[in-house]
Amino acid sequence: MTATLLWGKEAAAEIRAQVKERFDRIAARGIQPGLAIVTVGETPAGNPYVRSKSRAAEELGVRARVERFPGTTTEDALHAKLRELSADRGVHGIILQLPLPSHLPEDRHLEDIAPIKDVDGLHPLNVGRWVHGLPGHRPATPLGVLELLRRHCGDLTGKRVVIIGRSRIVGRPLSVFLSERSPGLNATVTLCHSATRDLKSVAREAEILVVAIGRRRAITSEYVRPGAVVVDVGIHEIPEPPPGGPRFEGDVDMASVRSVASAVTPVPGGVGPMTVAFLVRNLADAVEAQEGAR
Repeated sequence: MTATLLWGKEAAAEIRAQVKERFDRIAARGIQPGLAIVTVGETPAGNPYVRSKSRAAEELGVRARVERFPGTTTEDALHAKLRELSADRGVHGIILQLPLPSHLPEDRHLEDIAPIKDVDGLHPLNVGRWVHGLPGHRPATPLGVLELLRRHCGDLTGKRVVIIGRSRIVGRPLSVFLSERSPGLNATVTLCHSATRDLKSVAREAEILVVAIGRRRAITSEYVRPGAVVVDVGIHEIPEPPPGGPRFEGDVDMASVRSVASAVTPVPGGVGPMTVAFLVRNLADAVEAQEGAR
């Protein structure tokens, strides 16, 4: 068996085309949407995630800016900048690039962002809304994973899904969305983490296995049920890649898993484009909420 590759580029292009129509209507009213991305301790080479988000926004006519802080920045300085951006009427969406250096409390700084501008959907107010199934900003990567699964697997009702990784950005929200009592969802979800016993056995129960643990090639065929669908959320730069060879890899050992799974998302090109597409859709929602939808 050789697994089908679940590319996200085509679906992401469709979503971005729909979002562009919304931004065009906004621009026709003389409004230019604004997006601010705040980074702390970014490497001199820059962050590919930040570049892709900025580029996608600018292609849709959004004024994107990146506020870069050194890794030694203080809580007060970051707090002041996030509150300043939250009060700026020319900024409609704010992203705080995570993780932050260990001396900066993520919880506090996520609360520094105005909920209506929190396009990552991580402010406690937004988290409370999506946990209860209410309208509000939702994290983009889980939304992208859901859309890929919807297109490939169809109705997820009753399907056994195992998620490896419980981060606030991917694992926890995805477990909530998949288990919602909604048409096409209603999956049976197991959320695994570093204290999960016999992880291989639990993972092999999955019809759908989602991997988001931040460790390169950590998941091999030993973790995969034959015929399972595998979604790889991780992305890692390959140090000193061979000329013409791949520059990135995921949390899944593709060479090993592809011989067992029925389908797997490639890295890059799978989940990444979907994340960016849903991020700009969240931004469109934020602009319309602040400026009024017409």
